[in-house]
Amino acid sequence: MRGRINPRCNSPALGILLPSGDAGHKISFVQTLGLTRAGVRARDLSGMRNTITVMNAKGGVGKSTLVLTLAETLSADHGKRVLVIDSDAHASVSNMLVAPGWVEAIQGQGRTVVDYLIAVVLKAAPASWGTFLAKSVSDVDDARTIDLLLGGGHLTLFEREVSRGGHEVRLRHTIRTFLAEVRKAYDFVLIDSAPGLSVLTECWLREADFYIAPTKPDYISTHGLQFLRQFRQRDADMGFAEPLGVVINMKDRDSTEDERFDRWLRLSAGNRCFGQAIPRSYALQTAAHYSPRARSYWAKYPGQTGQTLRLLTAEVIERVARSQAPTTSADVEKKGVQAFVRIDKAGG
Repeated sequence: MRGRINPRCNSPALGILLPSGDAGHKISFVQTLGLTRAGVRARDLSGMRNTITVMNAKGGVGKSTLVLTLAETLSADHGKRVLVIDSDAHASVSNMLVAPGWVEAIQGQGRTVVDYLIAVVLKAAPASWGTFLAKSVSDVDDARTIDLLLGGGHLTLFEREVSRGGHEVRLRHTIRTFLAEVRKAYDFVLIDSAPGLSVLTECWLREADFYIAPTKPDYISTHGLQFLRQFRQRDADMGFAEPLGVVINMKDRDSTEDERFDRWLRLSAGNRCFGQAIPRSYALQTAAHYSPRARSYWAKYPGQTGQTLRLLTAEVIERVARSQAPTTSADVEKKGVQAFVRIDKAGG
């Protein structure tokens, strides 16, 4: 068993010390233009496009569990370095990857992704995202290459302050610069975005390289896909992540209705449905509960469940590899300037 999960000890693996006891101004267009060009210079244009936000406008579609399983399969089965960013106020994937006591301790120390964004966006203070990381997370003992930026419950308040203070431009630039840096540090970056279209969720969608849209095979969940597709088509010059595909999630093998919606989703080429549908299974329900004892990948995802996840992850890797295309600095700068001009004008 890996000793770093002992809640009574300080943890160098997580980079935190447990506490004792129980456990603004609007940026002008001229400033924005300079920031955009600086961001272009900082980006390694020869690097791999590997940032993926996982999002559906409808909640309850298994989004966080999908991020968890992709991260652990990429690490355990492929040896990839993975960064998971929990951008949901409920911190669901954080609680799946880290023991609840550690989640509370890290949140209490102000070391979540929201705390990082508060420092940079609202306080305009220098901050290194690396100091906010929880390192080598997961209860899978052969998934040792996953780092996490935890989610925080004050996400909604942060977004309110961004909108009230007119900091949307600074937030977008911060996300762009941040993704440019983590792109070079990890093989894959997975962002668990909140459902709906908040200020921060829109930034991830417009600045990440790709997005994956999980959906349950039912009427309401598929409407979330339609809403996301319509949103992508608006303000196209502001940039948007490339759709990597739709993952049909939580499918009941014995349900004729689920099978009917599965076939209907696959009829639309625009959905780019992944070949593997993830079945509803007891193994995936229990996988969401962090185990205090480390376990193997196959103990956590036994039998057909593990095989399905391995095939899906291999398909994700293949699609990302096929989507790599040379990008010039002029392309990136043009996209950035157009985006920030529109934001500046919208702000009046």
